[in-house]
Amino acid sequence: MDEHATRIWAHRGASAYAPENTLPAFELALAQGAEGVEFDVQLSADGTIVVIHDETLARTTDGTGNVCDHTFAQLRRLDACAGHVGFRGVTIPSLDEVLEVLEPSGVTINIELKNSEVPYPGLEEQVVAAVASFGLAGRVVLSTFSEQSVRRLGPLAGGSELAFLYTDPRLRPWRPAAELGVAAIHPPLPYVFGAGFVRRAQAAGFAVRPWVVDGERSLRRMLRYGVDAVFTNTVDVAVAVRSGG
Repeated sequence: MDEHATRIWAHRGASAYAPENTLPAFELALAQGAEGVEFDVQLSADGTIVVIHDETLARTTDGTGNVCDHTFAQLRRLDACAGHVGFRGVTIPSLDEVLEVLEPSGVTINIELKNSEVPYPGLEEQVVAAVASFGLAGRVVLSTFSEQSVRRLGPLAGGSELAFLYTDPRLRPWRPAAELGVAAIHPPLPYVFGAGFVRRAQAAGFAVRPWVVDGERSLRRMLRYGVDAVFTNTVDVAVAVRSGG
């Protein structure tokens, strides 16, 4: 592949086809040709790093309440199929389990720390330690919506890349990104303001990876703009569009 080609990163795994943030979703993303896999981490009540997006359980599992109020054993008993046919009984994985699946693949691993609403003291240190234990620092991107967490990650990252993740429109996001000391910006798709925006960010030294890019029109537009990667729920469609399908 052209070294400048836009990479395809699976958003919470192949989440259009399998329950998001579960091992089957990550395995399917690899099978579909993802070059990166993104997922979210939080802490259980007893300090295990678990892979789940929402701070609450109701949307993606048959449980209720907050993730942080349940032990890992309690979380493990929940069904995380979220209505996907054929996946009944799939469980919330730990970070270690996900890294075991992804380690042999060679893909980039984007770990989003979900600590902007629940602070999760020590989450940064635990995630960095887990990544180091697998020898994966050079393949990992660490991102979070919490600027305070990004600052804490700076001296801890151990060779992992940091990314500035945001939700509000910013005409020059490379300015706060530079102040935070990150290497990439991860804007929402609607806030990628044209090819010039992408070129200016890249000229300032930042990779640009928008989320979430589904649908052929959006994918073709991001490819035309020359973004460094797209986060997508439909890896198979993205791979086909990039190859000219």
